[in-house]
Parts: sequence; C-alpha cells; structure tokens
Amino acid sequence: MTDATQANSPLSGNVLFYSQPEPLSAEAHGKLGVTPADKPYAFVAQTNVVPLTVTEFAPAALTYPIIFVGDAKQPVVAMGLNAGENLYIENGDFRPDAYIPAYVRRYPFVFANDEQEKRLVLCIDRGASFVVEGGETPLFENGQPSGYVNFGMEFCNNFEQERLRTESFVNLLKEMDLFETREANYTPRNADGSAGAPQKIAEYFAVSEDKLKALPAEKLAELRDNGALGQIYAHLVSLLGWDRLIALALTRAAKQPVAANA
Repeated sequence: MTDATQANSPLSGNVLFYSQPEPLSAEAHGKLGVTPADKPYAFVAQTNVVPLTVTEFAPAALTYPIIFVGDAKQPVVAMGLNAGENLYIENGDFRPDAYIPAYVRRYPFVFANDEQEKRLVLCIDRGASFVVEGGETPLFENGQPSGYVNFGMEFCNNFEQERLRTESFVNLLKEMDLFETREANYTPRNADGSAGAPQKIAEYFAVSEDKLKALPAEKLAELRDNGALGQIYAHLVSLLGWDRLIALALTRAAKQPVAANA
C-alpha cells in the first residue's frame, strides 16, 4: 500500500541522494513547489555507482558497465572509477549520450517504509535545491496533490514494481549459481610506449559465461522464456564499457590543470 498524505509516520531506510526525506503532506509542504534547476543532476556528481533495475539493462548497456555489488548482488551502473567521481556528469547535467537511470529520474520523490502501518509512504527530499517555497510548479493545489506529485507517485509505484522484479531476477541467478567475481584492470603506457604494470580499478560480481554455457538445456530455456537471458546478455555486453570509462577518466585527467611547482 502507498500513501502520499501521511506526515509524522515512523519511517525507516537510508537512500542514496536523499539528504532530508520527509513524508509528503499538504500541511507540511502545501506552499512548496519546484523550480527548474540550472544543474538538474548536480546531486549525482559525487556518486560513481547508481542502482539499476533489470528492465533498464539494455538501454543502460549502451553507456555504462552493468555490474553486481555486495552480498545482495545489487545491479548498478559504474559511472566513475573512483568513489566521489562521476565521469558522466558535466556542469550539473548528464552527458547528452548517457542513459539516465530511473533511480535518478524519480528524484526528489522516493518511497519509505512505514513499518507500523506496513505500507510505503511517498516522501520528498526537502533538501533538494529546486524544491522551494513558491516554486514554479506547486506540489499541492487547493490542498490536493498536483499533477507533478501524482506523476511522481505513479513513477515511484512503477519503480517499486521494477525493484521487486529485479530482486527476483537476481535471486534466480543466485539459485542457478551463475555469479563469479571479476576484476576490471587498466594497463597504462610508459613514456617509451611500452605497457606498464596492470592496475586493478574495480572488483565486482558478474554472470559467468562458462557457468551459463554449462547450464542444462531446460534451465537455459527457462531463462530464455522468462526474458532473463536477454538481460544477462545485455549485462555481459555492457562490460566492454570499462574501456569507455577508462578513456573518459584519462580525458578528464588530461584537462585538469597541472599544479605549479613550489
């Protein structure tokens, strides 16, 4: 169950990007609105990985490596090689050729758990720079949620369904024991053009192609029929994106001013 009108509910959970999430209500937020931001995605600039839902694998694979992280094997896209670095955000906006994950697009709205009532409550990040009193697009009109809020509610509802679908997808891969640990490595060039020592830039979980090939025919058919096989292939193809990410990092580094010698 979801709700957009409960203030003062006991909520739980910490969510990436949200500094001050509050249960949305006409009483607390009736005078607020949103104003177009000059740098709409500046809040993503200090994040190098962003969660992804399984139905986004195909479009996201054209831009980023899709990897799995942590004990939960959470699928994420890698947007930078180092913590606090996002190579796809330029001047507060995504590069024009970059896919924008739904996890980012739902901001400033998010669902939070109301454990007491066993439901989800629609929240808004009061810390968002573009959520201001008297904003151009109101959150409430005549005490009722505006079209903007209703759209946010629908988007979050859809996102929740995709999140659950993603959990089922990951659990299926776990049950079939398809994961393996992988590394992304970079081999720099020495001044004389020779290959330098390889450097590990990431360690993550990925689907093992060998384990996938070794599955019985009926298991492969199951993955094919439920659509998981296509998502697996999108994930595997996306791993070629590490080279693109490294190239972006080198390009950005070359543009950085060199500190003058003291």
